[in-house]
Amino acid sequence: MSLRQRTVAVAFRLAIVVSALAGVVLTALGPATVTGLLPYFTIQSNVAVGLVAGYAAWRAGRGRSGPPAAVKAAVTLYITITGVVYHLVLANPASPFHMPQPDRALGEALGNQFLHTVVPLLAVAEWLWLDRRGQLRPRYALWWLAFPLGYLCFALVRGLVVDRYPYPFVDVGEIGYGAVAVVSVVLAVVFWLFGLAFVGADRALARFLPTPAESKGAQERRPERSGASAATATNDAAATNDAAATSRSAP
Repeated sequence: MSLRQRTVAVAFRLAIVVSALAGVVLTALGPATVTGLLPYFTIQSNVAVGLVAGYAAWRAGRGRSGPPAAVKAAVTLYITITGVVYHLVLANPASPFHMPQPDRALGEALGNQFLHTVVPLLAVAEWLWLDRRGQLRPRYALWWLAFPLGYLCFALVRGLVVDRYPYPFVDVGEIGYGAVAVVSVVLAVVFWLFGLAFVGADRALARFLPTPAESKGAQERRPERSGASAATATNDAAATNDAAATSRSAP
């Protein structure tokens, strides 16, 4: 990975970090507080993406590969879910779980767009462009459900305590446990299918597109080491033959 490639990778990942941070800070400057925002999946997924992108930027700056592919794909999946659910379910007037959007000040409106639109788009673009390819497996799509299911349990237990739910599709007081269970199963299946789509995209990219710069450099170094090993083995074999010939010719 050349210096220029590392610089571009670091800059792109830092853009994700800055966007996630700006989204959280600008939103917290409105009526909501930081502690009031933390229970939302939106905030948690943005924080996760920001942390992983920051770590990946640090690794790229040192010329090393980024986080494990399964972890990187997981947080990218979660932020994708954030964007899709917001735009198709929560902010969509045709959705049964539409949340009326309040009048927001400019800063809060920008924060909302960072969290639900800018960061998801940047994260998906970064995953498609810079991530290592061919390392995801279909079983990962089931593993990736652990966090959304854990979040569902958290939201339900917290709702029992504070009598407030972060999203209308988990609001037991409004739609009941039966409806929440049905919606949760549907969302789990949708999230699983999204995970399989990530695995399929990873395999397609590995097959049809060039290897991203980070992993390409590592792959190019391996043959060199193999060639060096082969040369060393050849030299050792030649030295052994010379020694044998010398011993046979000795009196």
